[in-house]
Amino acid sequence: MEKNNRVVVGMSGGVDSTVAAYLLKEAGYDVIGVNMRLWQDDYLEEAHFMKDGGCCSLSSVEDARRVCREIGIPFYALDFKTVFKETVVDYFIDAYHKGLTPNPCIACNKFVKFEALLEKAHALGAYYVATGHYAKIEQDKTTGRYVIRKADSDKKDQTYALYNLTQEQLAHILMPLGEMPSKDVVREIASRFDVRISEKSDSQEICFVPDQDYVGFLKRNSDVPIVEGIFVDSEGEVLGAHKGIEYYTIGQRKGLGVTFGKPMYVIDIDPNNNRVTLGEGDAVFEDTLYAGMLNWVSVASVESGFKCQAKVRYSATPADCTLYPEGNHVKVVFDKPQRAITPGQAVVFYQGDLLVGGGTIERHLNHV
Repeated sequence: MEKNNRVVVGMSGGVDSTVAAYLLKEAGYDVIGVNMRLWQDDYLEEAHFMKDGGCCSLSSVEDARRVCREIGIPFYALDFKTVFKETVVDYFIDAYHKGLTPNPCIACNKFVKFEALLEKAHALGAYYVATGHYAKIEQDKTTGRYVIRKADSDKKDQTYALYNLTQEQLAHILMPLGEMPSKDVVREIASRFDVRISEKSDSQEICFVPDQDYVGFLKRNSDVPIVEGIFVDSEGEVLGAHKGIEYYTIGQRKGLGVTFGKPMYVIDIDPNNNRVTLGEGDAVFEDTLYAGMLNWVSVASVESGFKCQAKVRYSATPADCTLYPEGNHVKVVFDKPQRAITPGQAVVFYQGDLLVGGGTIERHLNHV
């Protein structure tokens, strides 16, 4: 579509998206606020988990409506429940049943916030979409390629969850919080026009499971039974019974349901044989992983022997590694072993503050 200055901002009712909308309006953009209705869980609403905060809460629509009125921009509440269920919730459930640990925020960014929302934005005559993510999008003047760089606030940086964005999407995305030095500065800006929003706590890590009871969520929303199985050691010796592979993730020590007189950790999950392998502390560390479903953001591709840094989880510190592409997959060898490399999670590659790309961890050396 023809380029213009109209932008649709995804409004969760929280401080980050509110300030993003405010900053864009102050910069002269024609701003429209949209609250995306993503999920409804009657059980959690009755249990009072979804009354306040988070994009799936009962109060989020009214908070977003109120701040749009105070900022002076139009507001729409739009239903994205179907696409959210099909691309995020169903994927989340399926991954756990397969013994994987999913990352629903990455799926939501890819399919909902920067695909479905962008389609709605174009339908509203807007060239751009914007969110309250902490990241920076730039266009390389030499290559013309759009690149993603880490936010100025390293503590709040969210580039890990954005590696799946395409060049076409990046051309239409604005992230005005990327240059904010801290969340405190963002809260101070919000306090100028809405004290309640400025004091609102950060949203839950996974908005549709605010009580963090993933297994309870699976039981309510999946017809696939959770079946008990066995714990084994790395030699295949039976150590005891487990409650079902859905209860466990790589690196887990607490909540195993059995004791061994010494710390034991989950080092592998085998859904085909319904087995969970346990090992001692050193067994949690590995230096090699294999990833697929790759997306190269700031480069078109990488050559074998490509040196960079990688994160194997959102909270990890980028670690030096070497990439060895193998068709649509990549072998990643770290200079130093990493803790709890987890199939289903993302591995994201950097060179300094530049997000190179990423993919989904498919297996690690403990998995056979």
